Amino acid sequence: MKITGGCHCGRITYEATINLDNVLICHCTDCQTLSGSAFRTVVSSEVDAFTFNTGEPKVYVKTGDGGGKRVQTFCENCGTPIYSTSVGDGPKSYAIRLGTVNQRNLLTPNRQKWFRSSHSWTQEMSSLPLIEKE
Repeated sequence: MKITGGCHCGRITYEATINLDNVLICHCTDCQTLSGSAFRTVVSSEVDAFTFNTGEPKVYVKTGDGGGKRVQTFCENCGTPIYSTSVGDGPKSYAIRLGTVNQRNLLTPNRQKWFRSSHSWTQEMSSLPLIEKE
């Protein structure tokens, strides 16, 4: 599927081709901190299937608890996270942040990882009262 997206301020825009089977929720504590939320939802794209139309993100390399490094990218102007990827040579894919995808309402997560770090209340959200808008 072809997608388009960008950051909150519009400085960075992109297009990519993704596989609908590669939409996931990550509950790791790094994703919680970096997203400012309880989890992060991503869709993957091969590097050669991702193109920036405008702007370039700032890069930050995060070293995990196990010593592994992961590239994190974001808009330098508004702070919107764009994608993450591995460090170094070898096959790469981009974990695109679902909130930046224009077609995000068409993408349904099909798995969750780092579930041991999830908050118990995330499994109970369907019972919370709904407010359509404010």
